[in-house]
Amino acid sequence: MIAIDRERAEAELRKFVGSDAYVHSEATSYVFVRNFKVRITEAFVAGDGPSYRVALRFDGHGWLRMEALTHYETDAAGRLLLAGYDDRGRMEVALHLGKEPFPE
Repeated sequence: MIAIDRERAEAELRKFVGSDAYVHSEATSYVFVRNFKVRITEAFVAGDGPSYRVALRFDGHGWLRMEALTHYETDAAGRLLLAGYDDRGRMEVALHLGKEPFPE
């Protein structure tokens, strides 16, 4: 994973706007969602770094907002993987988007 470049990460995120996507989201506070299928209508990255906020609007009705994201990558399957790491390198938050369900 590489440190988030806001413009590049937002460009990758916006590739999912207007389409169905599967969401995997988790945080160290034991909040966990996997293979939640939604149609993404809006997507934003906010913040000045080194950590960022991502907001996704679903079907025009609901929002998912993740904070403290620091790194991202895309994989060979076209999934966007975002994660937030603390100053000791421990993952604290993750947001993954894909066109196909994530493996169980």
